[in-house]
Amino acid sequence: MELNGRVVVVTGGATGIGAAVCRAAARAGAAGVVAVYARSAEEAERVAAEAGAAGGTGLAVRADVADDAQVRELAATVLERFGRVDVLVNNAGTTRAVGHEDLDGLTDDIWREVLDVNLLGAFRCVRAFAPALRAAGGAVVNVSSISAYRAGGSSIAYGVSKAALSQLTRNLAAALGPEVRVNAVAPGTVATRWQTQLHGEQGFAERSAAERASVPLRRTSTPEQVAEVVLGLARMDMVTGEALIVDGGKHVMY
Repeated sequence: MELNGRVVVVTGGATGIGAAVCRAAARAGAAGVVAVYARSAEEAERVAAEAGAAGGTGLAVRADVADDAQVRELAATVLERFGRVDVLVNNAGTTRAVGHEDLDGLTDDIWREVLDVNLLGAFRCVRAFAPALRAAGGAVVNVSSISAYRAGGSSIAYGVSKAALSQLTRNLAAALGPEVRVNAVAPGTVATRWQTQLHGEQGFAERSAAERASVPLRRTSTPEQVAEVVLGLARMDMVTGEALIVDGGKHVMY
C-alpha cells in the first residue's frame, strides 16, 4: 500500500508517537490525516494544522476510545468528511504506575481503566472502522509495548493489556483477512512526554542514559523512529498478524 492519497486515522494522535505518525503520514502524501484525542485538544489541532500544511487535509477529532458511542461517532465523522479510511493506528493508551509487588495497590478499578483503553479501545475502533477498512483493502497497526513480552513496565495491568493487544492483533488478522491486514509495533523506551510524566525529567534522563550503555544500538528510540515502523507495517502488503519490537535491540539482551 502506498500512502499517497490515503486516509489515516490515529488515536492518541495529539502527542508522542501518535503525533509523529500523523506528521509522517502527511509527509508521505496522505490525503487525510485524523488526529484523535481525548484531552489534548490544543496539541491535536496543532498536529492537524501541520498535516494540512504538508499538503493533505488534517482533522482533529475528540473521542474517548473507552466509550463505544464516541468511537462510532468518530467513525461516522471521518467517513462523512473523507468517504473512506485506509489505515487505522490504534495508539491511544493509558497506564497507572503501580509497583509490581504491590498487588493490593493494583485495584479492580485500575485494571478496568487500563484494559478499557489499551485493549477494548483498540477493539472498539477496529469494529467501528471495519466496514470502511474492508472496502479500502486497508490496514490496522496497533501500538503495543515491549512490556507485552517481559515482566516490566509501569504496572502488571499495563503489561497484561499490551500482551492481550498483541494477541488481539493476531485474532483480528485472521478475522479481517484477506481484505484488511492487522499488525502491531511494540516499542521499548521512547523519548516522549509519557516517560517524563512517569519518571520525571531527571529520572527519565538517568534511566535512558543507563539503557543506552547496554542497548546494542546505543540510543533511545524517538517517536519519529517508531512512526517509521508503524507506517512501514501499513505499507507491507504481505504481512499480517505480526508484532515488531522497536527497542534498539534491547530485547536480545534481556
